[in-house]
Amino acid sequence: MTTRDWDVVVVGSANADLVVGVDRRPGPGETVLGSDLATHPGGKGANQAVAVARLGGRAALVGRIGDDGHGALLRDALAADGVDLAQLTTTPGVPTGVAMITVGPDGDNSIVVSPGANARLGPADVAAARDLIAAASVVSLQLEVPLPAVEAAAHAAAGTGGRVVLNLSPPAPVPADLLALCDPLVVNEHEAARLLDEDARPAGHADSADPAGLAAALARTGPRSVVITLGADGVVVTDAAHAAPVRVASPRVKAVDTTGAGDAFTAALCLRLARGDALPDAARYAARAGAAAVRAHGAQSSFPTADELPEPG
Repeated sequence: MTTRDWDVVVVGSANADLVVGVDRRPGPGETVLGSDLATHPGGKGANQAVAVARLGGRAALVGRIGDDGHGALLRDALAADGVDLAQLTTTPGVPTGVAMITVGPDGDNSIVVSPGANARLGPADVAAARDLIAAASVVSLQLEVPLPAVEAAAHAAAGTGGRVVLNLSPPAPVPADLLALCDPLVVNEHEAARLLDEDARPAGHADSADPAGLAAALARTGPRSVVITLGADGVVVTDAAHAAPVRVASPRVKAVDTTGAGDAFTAALCLRLARGDALPDAARYAARAGAAAVRAHGAQSSFPTADELPEPG
């Protein structure tokens, strides 16, 4: 395996997470009281870069923030964890992205994202980061930034022999040539079901009743490999080396806040793939990171170091 300067380069979003705890979520036209507002550094891209660094990986972020207090918060937090920020661009006159998050008593969350500066990330930013991307073993992508930037980054990584990991969240249709570069495509079971047409879903099964069937069906749509996360129920992976999807268990932990757990999982998956693990082994490690992240409040503040991971499920 060729040694590269960076384990993982993340091309993606950076948001300030504005978090309120609630006893129950309001219905239409209803007002409920919540906890004091907490502001945390977040965004799927920034989260993944921090999670890689916490686990001992060499991480860099390509993204955009605004010239405001939230942008300063994000830059300081990323720098404190050792993420390379040479390609994190400040965008004058545009606010930093914000995620408004409500967390229920069971730890589950609901999120509304205002993209702000993230929406200005484009192919020109990727071109400016071409040397950084070429030096990465894995390039991690998500859909909280515009699709043209994601496509440009995927093609740039593939063109220099890097591995492309796409966490297709929030779910949206993507071109076939982008799907074909994904190794793996990472989604949760609900996102997987939404991505498949009715006639492509496993016959006789509800959207999320058969994760292995969903993984096999999704693999037939074009990605090189597929990872479907199932929360506390673990992970299903499938790739060319396995005739059937492989189920990976997750450690059992008490969930306090699920915010950022998927990002911790994807980051750990990318890191272990960068270090040469086979996909099922990388997923086993990643499941431990995802489980660790639900044990504390916030996104980046909950991300574990390597010695804080729970035992395998």
